[in-house]
Amino acid sequence: MKVAVLADVHANLPALLAAAADLDEWKPDHVIVNGDLVNRGPRPAECLEFVLDKVAHSGWLLVRGNHEDYVILHAGPDAPRSSAARQVHQASYWTYCQLDKKVRPLTDMPAAQWLTDPGGGQVCFTHGSLLGRRDGIYPETSKAQLRAKIGLNGRPNAGAERLAGFVVGHTHRALVRQLDQALVVNAGSVGLPFDHDRRLCYARLTWQASQWRAEIVRLEYDYPQAIQDFYTTGYLDQGGPLVDLVLKELLEARSHLYNWAVQYQDLALHGQISVRAAVDRYLDASGARR
Repeated sequence: MKVAVLADVHANLPALLAAAADLDEWKPDHVIVNGDLVNRGPRPAECLEFVLDKVAHSGWLLVRGNHEDYVILHAGPDAPRSSAARQVHQASYWTYCQLDKKVRPLTDMPAAQWLTDPGGGQVCFTHGSLLGRRDGIYPETSKAQLRAKIGLNGRPNAGAERLAGFVVGHTHRALVRQLDQALVVNAGSVGLPFDHDRRLCYARLTWQASQWRAEIVRLEYDYPQAIQDFYTTGYLDQGGPLVDLVLKELLEARSHLYNWAVQYQDLALHGQISVRAAVDRYLDASGARR
């Protein structure tokens, strides 16, 4: 039994296509797209169309991530309406428009997928953890924290004899770790790695000798095209100032948007500073100006 897990594509079409081509060679039994397929990148409609075709014709399975939530927000009654909130959420609104404001494929994505292995164990695939889509599993996560995040006690899947594997994304930092009887895997990020390695990243799980083994795969892809897409799609010009940070994340393979949000998002939402000024200040202070 072979399972491939693609997480955090973030609308990076060249990386997605390269990962899919590699899967054509490896021929897994199951492919899980483990959240954050769209948003925080320039080609959301094309990535969604490609993956939905794989769902329909190749049996790929989907999981919703927090960035799907951000896009869905624009279709509901709680959509950002104040001037400051619209500035902060301008990039996800751009994504929403690229999807023709049709969010049904995103709302249809489940919170998790479960597979039963040949030994009768259960493997859970979810974006962040059982504590939420934005609750991540990092290399530095302690054992006690990890037990709570993967639900070793009181799992919602009451019919499972045992938890054999727990596979996530969200943090853009890959890991493979054994905890008690469960193999814990973070698949990293296909489209936007944050470990200073620009190559796309995905996870392969293989059932061998009555247990799961995991491998993190790194591949080169058409990286110049991924950069060019920020310009040719209008994402950089129309997605708002925060797209400058996303481009820097792609260029440097490290996080900027989260750090900006910690320092400036509340100030921007309360109108104490414009998003443009806050991004400029962050870039100047971090030495990360484009």
